[in-house]
Amino acid sequence: MKFFAILQSLLPQHHLSRAAGWLGHLQGPNWLKTTLIKAFMNSYGISLKDAEIEKPEDYAHFNAFFTRALKTDARPLANSRFVMPADGELSQRGAIAEGAMIQAKGRHYTATALLGGDAVAAQAFQDGSFATIYLSPRDYHRIHMPTTGTLRRTCYVPGDLFAVNKSTAQTVDQLFARNERLVCHFDTADGPLAVVLVGAIIVAGIETVWGGVEAPSPDAIRETLWSDDHAPTFAAGDEIGRFFLGSTVIVMASSALNWAAEAGAAVRVKAELAG
Repeated sequence: MKFFAILQSLLPQHHLSRAAGWLGHLQGPNWLKTTLIKAFMNSYGISLKDAEIEKPEDYAHFNAFFTRALKTDARPLANSRFVMPADGELSQRGAIAEGAMIQAKGRHYTATALLGGDAVAAQAFQDGSFATIYLSPRDYHRIHMPTTGTLRRTCYVPGDLFAVNKSTAQTVDQLFARNERLVCHFDTADGPLAVVLVGAIIVAGIETVWGGVEAPSPDAIRETLWSDDHAPTFAAGDEIGRFFLGSTVIVMASSALNWAAEAGAAVRVKAELAG
């Protein structure tokens, strides 16, 4: 596993990821695009029965298939004020202890580091809770709002693009605080909430419903603020973004929550997350 992490560090991570994005948006020839989608579905055991578009040949390009929308009744909203924001594996969850969160057994990272060095913002989560959801290539890749909230600020943090699967999480120190990410800060009835969209190798981009595809920047943190007049509000379960290929979402809540699923459980978007 360490060899795989070392190999990733030697690869041109950003160039590979941007090239994947370009290839994924190619629209022809139709037979080739459809063949690639079918091969991907067979490799990862993907079914389109819950998708709005059920036929591989009807997708404009590979990325349209990968970020496919679901039928409106595919994910009923749980009777809870917090809902799961993504399909995937709940790889870690628990309390933010003395400003630190669990990455994997024996490995931790700090809220401050994850939030791009923003110690003031991290302080709001000092006694809060977190959940880390890993989205594999087979999963549905749209991200939904965990609870009703108003967007106040986003912070794009440049970084590496290591894979974010279990093996890499066990070998790369500070993985989620090293990778490129978009931190989304919300005000909610329960206090501040952060939804962190973490990039990874071959992830061709992070897109939000309010800003489109987040433009990569190799060396500069980029912050966007919303005034009271223009700040968008989202209800629990509303779509807020999507990934192009697999990645990770980290939810940070300022209050202590009793997570409904245990670490390692397979979860689905809009299923109950907390009571």
